[in-house]
Amino acid sequence: MFEQLKKRKYGLIIPIYAMIYIPWFYYLERTVQNPTHIIHLAIDDYIPFIDVFIIPYMLWFGYISATVLWLLWKDKKEYLQLITFLIIGMTLFLVFSTLYPNGHQLRPASFDHNNIFTAMIARLYQTDSPNNILPSIHVYNSLGAWFAIQNSRLTRERPRLRMASLVMTSLIILSTMFIKQHSVLDVVLAFGLAGILYPVFYMPGCPVYYEKLLLSWRQAPRVKTSESRE
Repeated sequence: MFEQLKKRKYGLIIPIYAMIYIPWFYYLERTVQNPTHIIHLAIDDYIPFIDVFIIPYMLWFGYISATVLWLLWKDKKEYLQLITFLIIGMTLFLVFSTLYPNGHQLRPASFDHNNIFTAMIARLYQTDSPNNILPSIHVYNSLGAWFAIQNSRLTRERPRLRMASLVMTSLIILSTMFIKQHSVLDVVLAFGLAGILYPVFYMPGCPVYYEKLLLSWRQAPRVKTSESRE
């Protein structure tokens, strides 16, 4: 087991990045209390509040973690693609939230009824402010996990797993709006960002396809130093 872990040192990328992401995110949570930019579209007012969707919303944490760990153990290439995809999007989210403090006012002031689902949502509302929401990381990361599962060699003969991933991703995306955690705009921009980056990782014909960039970087002639010429 220890030898297997030693062979997967690239798994350290995640905790290393977490040391950057988590402090930055919580800094924004503490400092952005009254955002200057309120995110709202007219369509947001027509989306109903459906408390049961807290379940797929919370399953997001397990879905992303399980996908990352599974690929870490079974498919190095896809794992590295996925975490690079996630890191780029999450970093852009942090930068955007820093430069453009944003939030929404979509949450209900009270619930029409009380049950286990509304209790879970109330707890979520207490721990996660309605600020720093653009684009939705829940949506973006779910799309990234789905891309990875659809393209991994491990699922070529496993259509049910691919379908399960699609269903989970779809439910998570819907949940962000049905429990009033995100505006439709947050979701649309997450799709837009994921759509821009998808060709970079999964379409070899893309001018900036990442494997071409890596290959050109590796083959680039190295400038000899004065010491090496002596």
